[in-house]
Amino acid sequence: MSRLRKLLLFPSLLVLALISLHSSALERQPFPAYHGRRVALGNLLHGGVAILFAAEEPLLDFMPYRQDADFYYLTGWNQPGAALLIAGPDAASHRPYREILFLPTRNLRMEKYTGIKMDASTPGASAQSGIAEVMPMTALPGILNTMIAADRRLAANLWTEPGEDAGLLPWTAVTLGDAAPLKSHDLTQLTMPLRQVKDPGEIALLTRAANASIDAQRLMFRSVHPGVTERAVAGEMIARMMENGCERPSYAPIVGSGIHSTTLHYGENTGTMQAGDVVVVDAACEYSMYASDITRTVPVSGHFTARQREVYDVVLGAQRAAAAAFVAGKSTINDPYHKDPNSLDTVAWQYIHDHGKGPHGEPLSDYWIHGLGHMVGIDVHDPANYPAVLKPGMVFTIEPGVYIPEEKLGVRIEDTFVVGPDGKLIDLIASLPHTAEHVEAAMKAAR
Repeated sequence: MSRLRKLLLFPSLLVLALISLHSSALERQPFPAYHGRRVALGNLLHGGVAILFAAEEPLLDFMPYRQDADFYYLTGWNQPGAALLIAGPDAASHRPYREILFLPTRNLRMEKYTGIKMDASTPGASAQSGIAEVMPMTALPGILNTMIAADRRLAANLWTEPGEDAGLLPWTAVTLGDAAPLKSHDLTQLTMPLRQVKDPGEIALLTRAANASIDAQRLMFRSVHPGVTERAVAGEMIARMMENGCERPSYAPIVGSGIHSTTLHYGENTGTMQAGDVVVVDAACEYSMYASDITRTVPVSGHFTARQREVYDVVLGAQRAAAAAFVAGKSTINDPYHKDPNSLDTVAWQYIHDHGKGPHGEPLSDYWIHGLGHMVGIDVHDPANYPAVLKPGMVFTIEPGVYIPEEKLGVRIEDTFVVGPDGKLIDLIASLPHTAEHVEAAMKAAR
């Protein structure tokens, strides 16, 4: 092959290599889905400008690189160090909508350690990112200055994520000759309501995460035995999650047996399971940046005692009561103080209060110490202003729990639900055993 032909062919080969590296990492949605989100955000800016920054590449990788949640939601871009500028359309100045992806200059030495990255000079960068304009990161301050110089009203209509304006905005103010640093608005207040309602592509990814998490939980039914360490069960579940294509657990797995079952966020997983105890297993995974959240409580010996079953049945009854009371557009979640008459928290709390007793005859509801649920999405605790009204397209958990340290008895049952287009609830975890009888049967079949 001639040198000229090699030179002509090299950019095409490089593009193919970069496409392969980028596309194989995560299952992304089609580019129009991300573009639609950016346009929707632009329309909320009322002629303002939003600037988001990608997560930086860590020097030490204890887990794979994870993109900033808002940045990924708007771009599907999974490389570090980038920035995104969205300029909302402004009728007064006849300024159209504009979007620019700024990419850092490639660090060829670092790429020997972390792999090939893209920059603005990479052939086809715009086509591969799905963003109209791609520029080098060094162009960002100048672009922002030019926009503000042309329309000084933008100085009061800049939007960034909290903490991201510490360096960029004062520098911009100095170059514009302003006496005081510019002030920005909290961009997360605009992205939060957008992220709460999931599109069909997001729900498909959330379903993949749920199915992989269910499989890991089924493995747990087989792995729990007297004498087995909590850490061993957590490790087996993480391995199964990875086998199913998940990039990471969506949170640190909780495997708490005996007294540890009564600690809400027990994460040490250092105990050894004892016959006669229960174990609370709160573990799920993340598929292509979308999370699941599942908790099951199982008997270490394979059979619940009468008291364990009593408490278990009350907790399951509370979950089912909350799901049965759900009304789209009216019901709310995460109202731990029961001030909202429409909250599912109140329904579940009332059920536990009316159907169970503590060790001293007090209402069993005295041993419920947390809210009923939370939003789920790119983050396992997706952002929301609580108590949140639940509408079609929203994804959330229902997870009542009772924790009685005096009895070394904790029970939590957690499923992830989707509000369907018709306003009805869809339990993404429906195929995993729920009743005490089904849990025992699953454990027996696995032994």
